[in-house]
Amino acid sequence: MQLIGMLDSPYVRRVAISLQLLGLRFEHRSISVFSNFEQFQQINPVVKAPSLICADGEVLMDSTLILEYAEALAGLGKSLMPEVMAQRQHALRVIGLALAACEKSVQIVYERQLRPAEKQHQPWLERVTGQLLAAYAALEAELHKRPLAVGSGAINQAGVSTAVAWQFSQQMLPELVPAADYPALREFSRQAELLPAFSAAPHGAGTYRPSN
Repeated sequence: MQLIGMLDSPYVRRVAISLQLLGLRFEHRSISVFSNFEQFQQINPVVKAPSLICADGEVLMDSTLILEYAEALAGLGKSLMPEVMAQRQHALRVIGLALAACEKSVQIVYERQLRPAEKQHQPWLERVTGQLLAAYAALEAELHKRPLAVGSGAINQAGVSTAVAWQFSQQMLPELVPAADYPALREFSRQAELLPAFSAAPHGAGTYRPSN
């Protein structure tokens, strides 16, 4: 399998980390949807990161759909989703909050970096920022009520998605999401980033390098 996209995308990084935790081997090709648009287009005409080239050449896209495929490929006993329904329900809530934080962070980054300053719509930016902060406030509250497990054999998809979202926001929008205001998230992220699956796929323009 080949994972296409850059690790400065929280969605690409989410997949890269999850594939490792599921025990699935893959090659990572760090291709930008911006600076390498035409190259990406040859792989996936939609130019959506992440894209996953399966063993038979078929291309999947969207991190959640790719991870659904990866879960099925990994087989029994290697899922990052809880089996007990109540636990799965809670994990889905946390994942939803983390993905909302990712989405709103990306929207703000794109607005700042791709749109000229004189064309940025401040009321819309304020609305999206409010949604971003609401997502992190809810995640912080969830971590206080029900701490997420962290460890190579314990972290699940809720933990992966939360840690990846937090790291992205801290790298790109630290002034909007002050780390001091979210101590539980800050500490959880610190511990998660020490895991081999995370350190092998660090946020940035680099390429995933397996630890073994």
